[in-house]
Amino acid sequence: MNKIYILLHIAVILAGFTGVFGKLITLNEGLLVWYRVLFSSIFLFIITRLSRTNKSISFANKLDMAKIGMLITIHWVFFYASIKYSNISIGVVCYCLTSLFTAIFKPAINHKMVRISELLLSLLTLLGISLIFHFDTSYRLGIVLGVVSSAFAALYTIFNERLVRHHDTKTINYYQMIGGTLGLGVLLPVYLHFFPTENIVPDMRNTFYLILLSLFCTVGLYVLVSEILKKIPAFTLNLTFNLEPIYAIIIAFLFFGESKEVNLSFYIGLMLILISVVLQSFITIRQTARVKV
Repeated sequence: MNKIYILLHIAVILAGFTGVFGKLITLNEGLLVWYRVLFSSIFLFIITRLSRTNKSISFANKLDMAKIGMLITIHWVFFYASIKYSNISIGVVCYCLTSLFTAIFKPAINHKMVRISELLLSLLTLLGISLIFHFDTSYRLGIVLGVVSSAFAALYTIFNERLVRHHDTKTINYYQMIGGTLGLGVLLPVYLHFFPTENIVPDMRNTFYLILLSLFCTVGLYVLVSEILKKIPAFTLNLTFNLEPIYAIIIAFLFFGESKEVNLSFYIGLMLILISVVLQSFITIRQTARVKV
């Protein structure tokens, strides 16, 4: 269990850089995400062939993986749109609402009762977020896009949790990226009609950043997340990922000069988020111990 939590925090650090790449890459959010899933598909194709991953799965299972891949693809489009219409801080802070959406969506999808403890921990996180970041009304559109993004992220994690119990994680992510590439590729002409851009093909600088984003923050990150979901529940994963904004905001402070100051409210908010993560981890460990007994 300790090893899983170490891997979980490595994944959170990798995730902290996804918002940074959204700022560095100058393509619009639709193209950025399409190239991200395309490059990730290529990397995963190579990895699955070299590792000789078992591909004896039905077409129906492949289709299910591809459909779930569209959920994460849509999440990314809204996530990067949130950053581009506001800044890194808003995009990553809104992502923390994923745990709240998970606490609401998962019981409804699985036809189970809502866990009060999960809702309370999510509300504690929400309070921490509000203290860390005082939302500027001029960034209202970015905030709305970020909230929608977190809802799709929650749905992806819930449905992906089912897949990892039965299939190899690299295979899952490969077909998810294929689904995202094809699905978004079909929608892209319409998207570009309403949101036109001068540059469709990335230049060398953007290509370099896209490769890093795809290899480390997509393939590496989501294979790691899929492995983690075999050991811990989706809610715990999403709640721990609430630490992602802390890393991303610090990076934004240091390298992008975003006009946010770390003050007392920041530390109080950070403390509340850390408490919610520690409490959920403690609850999960106790539940696991009871099951073993």
